[in-house]
Amino acid sequence: MSAYSPASEVVLRHAEEFEAKRVLFAGDLQDTLAADFAAQQVKAHCGYFHQWQRLSAKMQTLTQFGLVPEEAFVGDCDTLIYFWPKSKQEAHFQLSAVLHLLPVGCDIFVVGENRAGVRSVESLFSEQLQFNKIDSARRCGFYYAHLSEKGSFALAPWWQSYCYDGLTIKTLPGVFSRDKLDVGSELLLTTLKEVPLKGNLLDVGCGAGVLSAVLKSLNPELNLTLIDVNSAALASSEATLAANNFTGHVLPSDVFSEIKQRYHVIISNPPFHDGIQTNLAATSALIRQAKDHLEIGGKLVIVANAFLPYPDILDETFRNHEVLAQTSKFKVYSATRLRPIATSKPARRR
Repeated sequence: MSAYSPASEVVLRHAEEFEAKRVLFAGDLQDTLAADFAAQQVKAHCGYFHQWQRLSAKMQTLTQFGLVPEEAFVGDCDTLIYFWPKSKQEAHFQLSAVLHLLPVGCDIFVVGENRAGVRSVESLFSEQLQFNKIDSARRCGFYYAHLSEKGSFALAPWWQSYCYDGLTIKTLPGVFSRDKLDVGSELLLTTLKEVPLKGNLLDVGCGAGVLSAVLKSLNPELNLTLIDVNSAALASSEATLAANNFTGHVLPSDVFSEIKQRYHVIISNPPFHDGIQTNLAATSALIRQAKDHLEIGGKLVIVANAFLPYPDILDETFRNHEVLAQTSKFKVYSATRLRPIATSKPARRR
């Protein structure tokens, strides 16, 4: 099995063309191709923290994590290789953000899986760029355009907002439940709204911050920590808290990678996709590691598709679980960190 994604393998078919180039990788960087790529210079801008962690271990300061690139970071590049994500809105946002920073004359390459809608690049940027397909393999399309003029970009028009429970929820492209609260999160909230919460609460995969905002409105003394790998989600959560005059710590973390303390409650509506592939590894890690980040008596509460195999992992990890609510599609699970079972010492022989 290849160490690279199908999209990366398509890029490698053209590797010789880039050897003398100063290349910027951006978009959905699912592997280490940027770190292994042969070119005069290679940089990578990552919108996802776990992708940045993987690449920065090899590339160090030639990688950058954030919502949009810094102009000083990308300004000396003459080639962009952009990896198309599963969300067309996210791709439009990310590409627009980087294109206005690159110098005129840059070569722009876009690669992605056909089922993710990569062909949309032709229409989305038709007013600025003339994209042509130059390769098709591994169910991916590879497109090229020459940057003859800079486009404009401002962050403000990309923001959206909606109201939930009297709260203002702020969102950006690529954030889960961008337009309205999803059914799973709403089911999770119904189980927690009637339960008084106190102490420290950790929201894993916080998205737009709606779960934390609602629970903070009902439990003003809660101390909130919100984590996500998506830079757009982190920016959205910060904006949601600010819009409702709430305080909380918002930080990037790949599950618990940057978490050092223990919490009284950990909540999550965890994803089960990585890009467009099904991937349960992140949620399995969340469950297995949560016990080490909970106080004794602390609870993990998650919502998940009913068909996913999480009860066994919960019982294996916590020795307990309960179903707080369920529908035909979703279940809300709770597990409590119990005190360790005391082991009696054998009696001494006289």
